[in-house]
Amino acid sequence: MTWLNLLFIIIGVALVLWGADRLTEGASSLARGMHVPEIVIGLTIVAAGTSAPELFVSLMSALKGTADLAVGNVIGSNIFNTTLIVGCSALVSPMVVQKSTVRKDIPFAVAASLLLFILCFDDMDSPHLWGNEITRSDGIILLLGFLGFMIYTFHVAKKDGLMPTEEELEDNAELPKDYSHLGRNLFWITIGLGCLIYGSNLFVDAATYVAHRFGVRQSVIGLTIVAGGTSLPELATSVVAAYKGRSAIAIGNVIGSNVFNILLILGTTAVIHPLRIMGITIVDLMTLLVSIGFLWLFAFTKWYVSRREGAVLVGSFLLYMGWLFYLI
Repeated sequence: MTWLNLLFIIIGVALVLWGADRLTEGASSLARGMHVPEIVIGLTIVAAGTSAPELFVSLMSALKGTADLAVGNVIGSNIFNTTLIVGCSALVSPMVVQKSTVRKDIPFAVAASLLLFILCFDDMDSPHLWGNEITRSDGIILLLGFLGFMIYTFHVAKKDGLMPTEEELEDNAELPKDYSHLGRNLFWITIGLGCLIYGSNLFVDAATYVAHRFGVRQSVIGLTIVAGGTSLPELATSVVAAYKGRSAIAIGNVIGSNVFNILLILGTTAVIHPLRIMGITIVDLMTLLVSIGFLWLFAFTKWYVSRREGAVLVGSFLLYMGWLFYLI
């Protein structure tokens, strides 16, 4: 039975990742047929698509009463992104970071992490945060932060000349819409959504069983297996981008994903179902803050992340994983 559930975990991850890919491709193709600008597709559909695994796994975890899986998934994914993904990408090729990213985007990710810390930590005398809750009102605060992030992102894109002008929008509006692949796109959107829902449901059930079977805390499962599995799209995207010398995409992917995970995913999940924290500790939250702080420091000093700094990030990830498994 245990091996069967381990197989279900693998199948669930595969379905979630494949479903997110199909949903994103179908939605992007549909948007192009409607002449939606590429930058808008990238800032919305593609960005949301890469965060879809975390969203559905966290949501299913909360609905099934395993809030530590949901919160651990987000915290673990962000630590995974900032340490292992950026670290591995920098080891492949030193990552040049744009000044605008260091001065505007990374601070937004730091602010989102601090906001989560504040919302989680309303009892400074408890190192285990036992019984604290991310309430619906907290979720609304997170969603308002996400709304501010999206407004800011579109404003910067427009200021940098990346957004289409009013004349270009009018020209696109006059172009005939392409409905030739409408049925196929809707089919893949439906299939992708179905795989996300079924895969995340299967994953959460199997991970919960394994946690109970071996006496492992749900928070540890969320911080390790769940977080690692749902972060695979970001890992693949960033490493390939770094290898091709497109470090701006790799860093942008990580920062955007971290902000999405905290503000959108936890915000949405908490609004639908408040999250009572039982196993997340101050060590986990401090690792989240320190890891994004390290990235900010490394990027700020020389405007790039070197191979040596990448090794430090990977080493930090291994130390944190060792700490988690020590607690089992």
